[in-house]
Amino acid sequence: MKITIKEMAIFSMLGALMYASKIIMEFMPNVHLLGVFIVAMTVVYRVKALYPIYVFIFLTGTMNGFATWWIPYLYIWLPLWGATMLLPKKLPKYWAPLIYMIVCALHGFLYGTLYAPAQILLFFNGDFSKMIPWIIQGLYWDGVHGVSNFILGVLIVPLIKVLRLSDKIVGQQ
Repeated sequence: MKITIKEMAIFSMLGALMYASKIIMEFMPNVHLLGVFIVAMTVVYRVKALYPIYVFIFLTGTMNGFATWWIPYLYIWLPLWGATMLLPKKLPKYWAPLIYMIVCALHGFLYGTLYAPAQILLFFNGDFSKMIPWIIQGLYWDGVHGVSNFILGVLIVPLIKVLRLSDKIVGQQ
């Protein structure tokens, strides 16, 4: 998969924008625009959306420390990217916003469950019998995450339009 210098610059900026948006919204736990960015970038850039996603992941590790909490970041966003990749490229205009919002919300609701295997391996010596209680304990925050992802998901279609428009403008220069 070849990447151009223009794409390197765009993907670096998008990854940095993802990181900045997360920092700006940290005053509200589990409320952020990461799902919005990932769905929108995947719709527009498809496989190449992995570049800005991993720029964000490595920026997060660089700025906050590559500690054990960071390890799940290496895979936690991939299910959202993969689910978006599985959606048809041309969704009906009427249904697209709702479908994107639902996919984004599902990732938020499942975040703790996706994070749990790493927690069990890192902190509970692989004792998977402790995984269910760990997931149950975090259900409230997964609920906040899923609901906020659904609400903020209204920004996905406008962001898709902005990304496509910027691609046209940058491509003409």
